[in-house]
Amino acid sequence: MLNRRSLAIVGSRNPTPQGLADASAFASALGQAGLTVVSGMALGIDAAAHRGALATPGATIAVIGTGADRIYPARNRDLAHAIAADGAIISEFPLGTPPIAANFPRRNRLIAGLALGCLVVEAAAKSGSLITARLAVECGREVFAIPGSIHSPLAKGCHQLLKQGAKLVESAEDILEELHWSAPLATPPQPGPKSVAEGELLRVIGHDPCAIDTLVARSGLTPDALIAMLLQLELEGRIASLPGGLYQRLH
Repeated sequence: MLNRRSLAIVGSRNPTPQGLADASAFASALGQAGLTVVSGMALGIDAAAHRGALATPGATIAVIGTGADRIYPARNRDLAHAIAADGAIISEFPLGTPPIAANFPRRNRLIAGLALGCLVVEAAAKSGSLITARLAVECGREVFAIPGSIHSPLAKGCHQLLKQGAKLVESAEDILEELHWSAPLATPPQPGPKSVAEGELLRVIGHDPCAIDTLVARSGLTPDALIAMLLQLELEGRIASLPGGLYQRLH
């Protein structure tokens, strides 16, 4: 497992629904192309990346900040068992080492060093993911970042990396081209809108969180008709409802 070529995927522990979808989709596509996905098994982006890669030929490696016999956070217990069965969990710390804050930045250098490059999906301005990205640069690795809304706090870290020379990526193909990776990329089929009305509503939602009032103004729909369509799109997994009555497109 450790002799396979890999790419690190890291990001926020409190991501948006779109960030989770992006991490999973990129990991799945890169895994299908034969790259192993490396991450830190934290909540949020890390966990989504591991899950996206688990069912692919590339599989996944979790680098943890505790002893290998400790699962942290506990909510990732099932994920840890799945990674142990089909991938690898590694640690430089002795068995029994509990979660200590100082150990997690230390393990980031292993995440950076194991991989050909590091993709940052979502990160705040002072995110620990930026430490991994800096270590990747120091190791001579490529750094990739997904851009986001200028209004999103979770895009600040990615935009900072882009200003410092990270490669802007919009798809897994961008990463594979930059790495000169020749393995074929399997692109999963994307479901299309089920009606013209749904397709138009997805277009007016855009890619930033939107309030109901904004969507009423953009779409011309009545609030009742709009809410019914939003519920259907949410059930189909095409949008997500956010705190504050906001909606965000996932595809």
